[in-house]
Amino acid sequence: DLETLSHEGGIVFARIAREAMSGRGRFAVALSGGETPRRLYALLGSPLFQDEINWNGAHFFWADERCVPPEREESNFKWAWNLFLSKTPVPASNIHRIRGEEDPEKEAKRYETELRLFFGSEGPPRFDLVLLGVGDDGHTASLFPGSNAIEERTRLVLPVFLEEPKKNRITLTLPVLNHASKILFLVSGSSKAEVVKRILAKEKSAEKLPAALVKPHQGSVLWLIDEAASTKWLETDDSRLYT
Repeated sequence: DLETLSHEGGIVFARIAREAMSGRGRFAVALSGGETPRRLYALLGSPLFQDEINWNGAHFFWADERCVPPEREESNFKWAWNLFLSKTPVPASNIHRIRGEEDPEKEAKRYETELRLFFGSEGPPRFDLVLLGVGDDGHTASLFPGSNAIEERTRLVLPVFLEEPKKNRITLTLPVLNHASKILFLVSGSSKAEVVKRILAKEKSAEKLPAALVKPHQGSVLWLIDEAASTKWLETDDSRLYT
């Protein structure tokens, strides 16, 4: 269930944070929105995990954001802030939000500059952890099937203009996701069962789905999937390789 999934996610999150702190003295993570990670966020802000993480050395970025002000319900930042960041001693300077209220193109360029300044590299930044979800259409972050954004190989951050302007977004690109040290997919709900099966079974029809294109060059991917989202995958022969 979601509670077990979220608790396991918290354990993984805290472990990667500790490893990063011991190795480099800081922990850089990109968070995602959606309903699935909300319970994880609440747990991270609870006494259960608060003492597990060195908040002074933790830096929080976002994998994507909706183009809305931070106080709006749709804001990915708002959920992370309300559920856990506001409950921890993380310094304000360690919170690197995407400013969804700004012009999308200008903000995408500004956020890319912020990433380059923080990570100090010419190539893509190397996050210790990127937390991602999967939509039932196979999208991840704000990279949607058939979008030009999934073809991007140079820019780190892109605006994503959808048919309804109120739903425009800003997203990290595949070069960033695929340069991460660790990717954690957190997936729940029966509506995701079909796409999870297609991606994990490496079906040809799923090859170009954004979530299937997340393959870190020098990193690893961990899928945490609840029972409802894994039912169809568990019916395949390939699932035996993962059990």
